[in-house]
Amino acid sequence: MRHILTALVMNEPGVLSHVANMFSARGFNIDSLVVGRTEDPNLSRMTIVVIADERTLDQVRKQLAKIVTVVKVRDYKDSPYVSRDLMLVKLGVTPRTRSEIIELADLFRGRVVDVGHQAIMVELSGEEDKLDAFVELVRPYGIRELARTGVIAMARGVQTNTADEPSMENTPETLRMVKPAGKRQPTQAELEATPPG
Repeated sequence: MRHILTALVMNEPGVLSHVANMFSARGFNIDSLVVGRTEDPNLSRMTIVVIADERTLDQVRKQLAKIVTVVKVRDYKDSPYVSRDLMLVKLGVTPRTRSEIIELADLFRGRVVDVGHQAIMVELSGEEDKLDAFVELVRPYGIRELARTGVIAMARGVQTNTADEPSMENTPETLRMVKPAGKRQPTQAELEATPPG
């Protein structure tokens, strides 16, 4: 089954390789991985799409949460969310096919972002299925180049995936908090061992 996870991670060199190495070492398959900035300059958001059964998904969440540079992990399996993928596709055109491609782009609420004598480039965003359908429709025109960002996702409503808001599961395996400066929160044992003052 296909699952979407987001991980808030420290915005520092090497974080992506830590996450990729964890997936590789344990044989987990990544369908899509997108990394981008967030509202907090100290954090980046990874959106990870994995094909996994429930047991494997649970392992993925736990292993992600163990990585020191991972602040918080969220699984969207039990919550409503919005997901989007962005695509740029360059198609070969003739004077006759150019208008047909423009009409198809309009039907899919796409946008023509570059036009030449022999090629046209369309930008399209939406659910993955929508983009897949567009690709199949324009394939006969001759796809010269195609680039997709991969899936990004965000919970609907007031729920957020920020470092200062508890995750849906709110368990140690899926929630790590950091101070805005990027420092790890002390554990309860560390707090109790600290002398007063």
